[in-house]
Formats: sequence, structure tokens, C-alpha cells
Amino acid sequence: MLKYIFSLIVFCVSIIGNAQTKDTTKVLYPERYGLRLGIDLHKIGQSFYEKDYRGFEIVGDYRLTKRFYFAGEIGNEDKTIEDDGLNFTTKGSYFKVGFDYNSFENWLDMENMIFVGMRYGISSFNHTLNDYTIFDPTNYYGENTVLTTQKFNGLNASWLEIVGGIKAELFQNVYLGFSVRLNYLVSNKKPDNFDNLFIPGYNRTYDGKFGAGFNYSLSYFIPIYKKNKVVAEEK
Repeated sequence: MLKYIFSLIVFCVSIIGNAQTKDTTKVLYPERYGLRLGIDLHKIGQSFYEKDYRGFEIVGDYRLTKRFYFAGEIGNEDKTIEDDGLNFTTKGSYFKVGFDYNSFENWLDMENMIFVGMRYGISSFNHTLNDYTIFDPTNYYGENTVLTTQKFNGLNASWLEIVGGIKAELFQNVYLGFSVRLNYLVSNKKPDNFDNLFIPGYNRTYDGKFGAGFNYSLSYFIPIYKKNKVVAEEK
């Protein structure tokens, strides 16, 4: 009789223990890895509403790990500036390479980004001095505008960028993004008797070695492969 009572107690304790134990199941969610390519909408728009500007930029990133992306931009700018008695045109191309770190924790199959990153940029360009104004005491207005077509070729510059921004999915595989950039000029080959007041890809240089910029991007994601993300679910 004691044998049966002991067996019953063991059976009841086992049932209670199993009822209190959490059943954990590992669920696999596939995460996509691939290439995202797009354009800078701001430069395209500026080319339409600003008559003295033409610019185009291609943006891209490639997902390396869960958080890190290889990223970069390549573009071209043609801008005429009239400022402080000078009128000049700058033309050139540039590229930037670096990385982005996604700090946003996506749900399931979402692939949005709130990111920070860094770029190293290189620009090759030239200036054309269109005209400049000098003080002329013999002139009734006290100044005289000198027309010229003096060119300064073979110029280049490099800089570092700290980047912060967002990318959100509008439709399947289509993303709208915005980023701000803080720049620090590393190298700057200047022409004789002139200055690099504007550098393609960097922007104006009036604040010494520091500059700033931003972009609006529209891009398309091209999936290449998937990795399973393991998520523990409790039942």
C-alpha cells in the first residue's frame, strides 16, 4: 500500500513540475542580406530649381552583418558661385566609402534603419574664374568688374564625414532615406592666387576645415541571400 501511495506522490509532483516549467521554442526568422542602390533626390531637385547648379549622386550600401553595412556615394557637381566680388564655376567628381551601423531593432522581417556611420571622401575638380571686382578710384562707383576665363585645373581634396540618418521602407524593397553629414577636411590642394571655396562632394569651405551637408535618398534593395535569425518564444 505504501508503495502505491509513494508512486502516486511522485506522479503528482512530476505533473506539477512540468506545469511550472516554461516551454521554450526557438523560432527561425530569415533576414535578408544584399545590395541597396539609389539616388540623392536633393541634388536632382537642386539641379531643377537652381539655374547655376547641376549635380547627381548615386548612393549604396551592402549589409555585412546584422548591424554593419558597407556604404558609399559617388557623384558629380557643377556649380557657379557669386560671392564677395568673385564669380567662379567649380566642376568635379567625388566618391565616399565607409560604413553604417544600424541601431534600430527591427520587428520580424522589417529592414528599416536608424544609423550612424563614417565616410572617407575624395574629390577631383577644377575652377574657372568668370569675373572679379576690384576697387577703382577712377570709376564713379568705386569698383571695376574684370571679365576673365582663368582656369585652375588638377585640384583635389579629401575629408572625413560623420554620418547620421534614417532609412524607412515605403513599399516592398523601396526605401526613403535622410542623412546629415559633418565634415572635416584632411587634405586640400589649392591653386596659386585662388582658394577652394567650394569642393564637389564636400560643400563650401568658408568655415575652415569643418563643413556640413545632407541628402535625401530613394533606393531599391536587391536581396542576394538570407540568414536565419533565432528568436526564443515562451509558451
